[in-house]
Amino acid sequence: MLRKIIYLVAAVLVAVLLFRYCEFKKEDASSIDYNTNLIQQQIVNVAKLVVTEGHFSQVLTYKDQDKYLMNMISFDKKALIVVNANVTVAYDLRQVKYDIDEKNKTITILNIPKEEINISPDIQFYDVTQSKLNPFTGDDYNKINKSVRANLAKKMEKSALKANAQNRLISELSKILILTNTMGWKLQYNGKTIERENDLKTNLAL
Repeated sequence: MLRKIIYLVAAVLVAVLLFRYCEFKKEDASSIDYNTNLIQQQIVNVAKLVVTEGHFSQVLTYKDQDKYLMNMISFDKKALIVVNANVTVAYDLRQVKYDIDEKNKTITILNIPKEEINISPDIQFYDVTQSKLNPFTGDDYNKINKSVRANLAKKMEKSALKANAQNRLISELSKILILTNTMGWKLQYNGKTIERENDLKTNLAL
């Protein structure tokens, strides 16, 4: 009789332990699913177009000269050109590629898109001087447009526009970093672990 009671108690203990173990595994799996879904939702929230805008102005003079009869006769054309341009630097974060490793609780950023630069100049011509033998043509306007865009690109490189855009990009990506740190996950890029926002600035190959 005592032996039967011992067997019965042992069976009950085993059943309780098995039940507790199954409940623990169930809670653990649910926790992983919850964390993964939360991280995916945060990445979706971050996925947007980050745009930094700038305005540039410049004034330049365009001159051209056609010469005839051994340079004895020339026909000139010139114009004063005023340029006002809007320049944008954008990152389309919808193109960010990532991998979620649930087992090791790691988010790996696989790809960060390059910046998209858009230059929209408004070109106005003043004091236009030309002759019938040397008028302004489509080639002149193409040359002017190409020159204007090249000058604006140089100005933009010397400005803080790209740096400001990168700072905004890092600010958006840091939202993922904050979430992973809070949940005890890791964020990696280029084989390196990102632990703080400064790591984003130094380790992300922008």
